[in-house]
Amino acid sequence: MNAWKCVCSQVASYAPFTLFPTRVPSTVFTQALTVQTHFNRLVDRVSQNPSFLEESLASTIKVDDFTARLFNIYKQVQKEGRAQEIVLGLNRSDYMLDQNPDGGTSLKQIEINTIAASFGGLASQTPDVHRHILKVANLLEEQNQILDNNPAAGLARGLAKAWELYGTESAVVMFLVEDLQRNIYDHRYIENELWKKNVPVIRRRFVDVSRTGHLDQRRRLFVDGKEIAIVYFRNGYMPQNYTSEQSWDARLMMERSLAVKCPDISTHLAGTKKVQQELARAGVLERFFPDEPETVAQIRATFAGLYTLDMGEEGDKTVAMALANPDQYVLKPQREGGGNNIYGQEICKVLEKVKNSSERTAYILMDKIQPVPSQNYLVQPGAPVKLNDCLSELGVFGAYVRKGKEMVLNECVGHLLRTKSSEHADGGVAAGVAVLDNPLLF
Repeated sequence: MNAWKCVCSQVASYAPFTLFPTRVPSTVFTQALTVQTHFNRLVDRVSQNPSFLEESLASTIKVDDFTARLFNIYKQVQKEGRAQEIVLGLNRSDYMLDQNPDGGTSLKQIEINTIAASFGGLASQTPDVHRHILKVANLLEEQNQILDNNPAAGLARGLAKAWELYGTESAVVMFLVEDLQRNIYDHRYIENELWKKNVPVIRRRFVDVSRTGHLDQRRRLFVDGKEIAIVYFRNGYMPQNYTSEQSWDARLMMERSLAVKCPDISTHLAGTKKVQQELARAGVLERFFPDEPETVAQIRATFAGLYTLDMGEEGDKTVAMALANPDQYVLKPQREGGGNNIYGQEICKVLEKVKNSSERTAYILMDKIQPVPSQNYLVQPGAPVKLNDCLSELGVFGAYVRKGKEMVLNECVGHLLRTKSSEHADGGVAAGVAVLDNPLLF
């Protein structure tokens, strides 16, 4: 199955998956899909609110160099003025199911990814994998319950709409990618959907943009002589992605350009952990949806407890709370990409070092979600297939396009289920911990 492979160096390997789909309550699944268009609007409105972004990130940028550098680019773009009124957002909101005292479960958001939200491509293929397995296992009723799911097509629909609004047929969509792309086939499904729509695509790295990129007098972006309609960032969300000052210069040039950025720098910042924590404060959602109490209620229902570590009385209380009961919380730095969170006694070690320093503001604290384990077989390259106690995480993909003040497109475009052995506290598919899965609704 060539389409079901990831590239690592010169070796191709299959993407890991569960042998069987995992049961998910239909009520919480529907809730996650329903609220996604509201999250799309929330991210967009946060990105348009300079005062909120500056207030939220003021403490973080003093101690977190990576976020500070992103914020400096944001300030430069704000000062110069945005060249492009078209905004494209492709995001993924991630959830786990928390156990309620009455034995039920509730949907709780882990985070929202506003840059390089991955596995929309491979998630489009997992339904057929499990349908085949269930057919072979003669589980025909379960086979018929596997949901259709094609986030690749939905994400491509957002890209194609933004390309169309850009208005130059010869201009291309540029996937900004890493030097070594292990997850290349996840990209390819989205890329192929664009080619079907006659939208031209190129793949380039930071170094390519540095070497051949330039802006003309209208601030149009050209790379290798091609006009860029959209920069689709599948890279640039971790400090190690910026290997030199030239990488940062390239990011600034792209942000200053007329090209549509997915995400633009303000939307990238809107997805930071600190902003997530600030949005959970009482009364904050009402700032963004002043006349929509039902929208506020739907979004807030998904929030887990989130707590500031800013200097002052409130942050001091958070530190004391975490040190007293570390197993009830997760300490989260301002990082994307999985595998960064801190748990249990490690929380105490970190906080004891920084509790009296502003360095603690580089983190937020979140309630630890207590999901109900299930059992499944994990099929992973080089690992024995055995029955595991497993935990699952549900992701929901959103796509939106805004031109000026008009929201041209706002959709929930699909879902992703990832499952891992319960022995692992953190880590996604790319980290080699979680595997791809399908929900079996009940």
